[in-house]
This record gives sequence, C-alpha cells and structure tokens, in this order.
Amino acid sequence: MNYETLAASLRALIKGVPHKIANLSNASALIFEALEDLNWAGFYFLEGDTLVLGPFQGKPACIEIKTGRGVCGVAVREEKTQLVRNVHEFPGHIACDSASNSELVVPIRAGGRIVGVLDLDSPSVGRFTEEDAAGCETLVRVMEEEMEETLRAGLREV
Repeated sequence: MNYETLAASLRALIKGVPHKIANLSNASALIFEALEDLNWAGFYFLEGDTLVLGPFQGKPACIEIKTGRGVCGVAVREEKTQLVRNVHEFPGHIACDSASNSELVVPIRAGGRIVGVLDLDSPSVGRFTEEDAAGCETLVRVMEEEMEETLRAGLREV
C-alpha cells in the first residue's frame, strides 16, 4: 500500500470540509476500500473515560469501550499505537466481531490530548505490519491537521 497516496486522497476528501460526521465517514470508507483484508475500519471517540463508537465500515460494533479495556482502550491508556498480530493472545481483548483475528489501533490527538482512536480489524492473523502502523499514523496526522477544531469538539454535538 502506498500510504503517501492514501494520505493525499484523505487530505483531498476532508480539507476545508466543516462536516465532522461526513469527514469521518469518508475517512473510514476510504481506508476500508484502500486496505486489503479488513473486516472493520472506523473510529471511537472519548467521552470521559469511555470510547464511544463513531463512523465506521464493517459489521455492527461495540458501542462503548472503557479506557484501558481491549486494544482500543489500551491504546488510549498507553497513548501509543497498538499493533496486535493475534487478538486472541491479547489480554482483555474485546471480541466485537468473532471474525477479527488481528487489530491495529492508532490514537487521535487534538488540543494536546487523546480524543479518540482509529481502529482497524482483519480476519487474518498477522495482517498488520510496522509499515501499516506507520502509514495509519500518517493518516491520523492528516486528520489531526485538517480537523483539529472538529476533533477537539468531539462528536457530542451530533
């Protein structure tokens, strides 16, 4: 995957667009279509100490995840990307979709703090690489740059 091209496509989709749900929906759709072997791509945003489901592509998902629980919650607690080769070996994994076998979660920051995560799941064990982690961190940086005010406000107004 050429993440530079994907980042440019993402920037073109969201630059100057003030509609947060539309931007996040398009971002999840772009990622879901561009990356092979995914069964879920989407966002969770913090409300207090709970991650709440945002726009996504894939099967229905967990609506709330407490900070520190599951791969997403650990990404928030540790403030770093989580690349999990086999989710069944991850202590406390939350199985929203029993078909998921690997996961990549990247924290999203605004205003100097974590406000949410980008979450990717795959049915294949070992699907995600360090290249994918770095590439998805680049995608999140594009979102952080282009949507700073939107991300800082969160999704509460919807």
